[in-house]
Formats: sequence, C-alpha cells, structure tokens
Amino acid sequence: MRHIAILLPALMLAACGTSEAPLRPLTQEQSAALRPAEARRAELYGNSGRTCHTVEASLAPLTGDRTLWDARWAQGEEALLAAVLQGKQAMPAGGQCFTCTPDDYRALIRFMAGRNK
Repeated sequence: MRHIAILLPALMLAACGTSEAPLRPLTQEQSAALRPAEARRAELYGNSGRTCHTVEASLAPLTGDRTLWDARWAQGEEALLAAVLQGKQAMPAGGQCFTCTPDDYRALIRFMAGRNK
C-alpha cells in the first residue's frame, strides 16, 4: 500500500504537461498582430510577406498559423527557401522582398512558420 501512495503522485506528475496543446488555426487578426522581433526583419516582412501572409483570401498560409505551416515545414527549410526564391503559385519570385538576403529569407520563413526557436 505504501508503494501505491508514493507511485500514484509520481504518475500524476508525469502525466502533467507531457503533451502539447492541439494546434489551432489563427485568425487574420491574430496573424496580422505578429511581427519579427528584430527591427530590420520586421521592416522587410512589413514591406513584403505581411501583405499576403495575413490575408486568408490570398491563399498564402497565414503567418504564425502552424496548422497551415507544419506540412510545409516538414519539407525542410531549404525546400521552403527554394519556393520563395523561385516563386510559387501566386507568390512572385523572392516574395517581393528586393533587399532580402538568404539569411533574411530563412529567418522570415522561420518566423512566418511559427518556428522562432
């Protein structure tokens, strides 16, 4: 009986916090409120990616909406970078960011995909 009294609280603690909350879609408003932390990249994003990636009607995945980005993220960062550089569907080559470096693109992709870690 004593073992159960010790084991039960340990099992309860182990069960707490082990699973992530299910992903939920963001609204356009929630997406539009997001900004990169770094000022230069926030300006680049504001002048390019934000225009389409915060408007559902554009069919671009909303910034920060992991329900839309996770399948794309699974393709790998290099595949996403290639898609940006070449253009994809309605997105023009370079995503209309004429001053972005490859590192800027990578950082902005991570930001929009909700992968700022």
